[in-house]
Amino acid sequence: MRGISRTSLAEVTRKFDAILPSTNAARLGHELFEAAALLQEEHSLRRWLADPANDAESKSGLIGELLESKVSPATVFVVSDIVQARWSAPRDLVDAVERMAVYATAAAVEGEQRLGELEDELFRFGRVVIAEPELRAALTMEGVAVEHKRTLVENLLSGKASAAALRLVTEVVARPRGRTLEQGLEHYGQLVAERAQRYVAHVRTAVPLSEGQQERLQSTLSRVYGRTIHLNIEIAPEIVGGLSIRVGDEVIDGTVAGRIAEVRRRLAG
Repeated sequence: MRGISRTSLAEVTRKFDAILPSTNAARLGHELFEAAALLQEEHSLRRWLADPANDAESKSGLIGELLESKVSPATVFVVSDIVQARWSAPRDLVDAVERMAVYATAAAVEGEQRLGELEDELFRFGRVVIAEPELRAALTMEGVAVEHKRTLVENLLSGKASAAALRLVTEVVARPRGRTLEQGLEHYGQLVAERAQRYVAHVRTAVPLSEGQQERLQSTLSRVYGRTIHLNIEIAPEIVGGLSIRVGDEVIDGTVAGRIAEVRRRLAG
């Protein structure tokens, strides 16, 4: 998000944080996902709510009418705050509701100091999906009923993953919102990391890193970015040697394969 939307998101998040301690976080997350789905499906409603020409109080009143009998007061409060804010595009409004839903789901495990584990669960499931094309096809096939996909995810993860991970994976599968399955899992992983006031570094290495090497790498990246960095490590023999590190949009490529590719580009130029 940029400009007006970024400013609005910061204010909405501040208000969200203020009410979160007094709510059932898991329920709030579930209800916010349902609200995001409603706004995603109802195009005319979404455009009207995002139109700055329409009165903020009227927007809040309409959301109250639509949601009060279906969700908790906390959910109505959060969605009302979001629709009263100004957004650069209608999609940003839905993105904000979805983001708060992920934050609330993550908050259900914050007190247990398990946000790092939740990040890992999302990352590992993404690796499994990439490694098993048939599973990926079953989870992304068009025309398959959403409830069937939900059941498939539950059968795969029930008893093997946390309730928060099950909720987030199910949401990515059931409502991709234009993202690939891998993109959705990565996006939610980034939001969980953001909630923990951390960044996620995706590290590709030709050989496994020792515990000491991981600690030194994490410490170095944390100093560079000014906050704790969580490492997601992928073993990739094709890079030959060295490390490729991606934090957000930044890529640090210190691999042998990367250097060879750079030499080839220069020769070609």
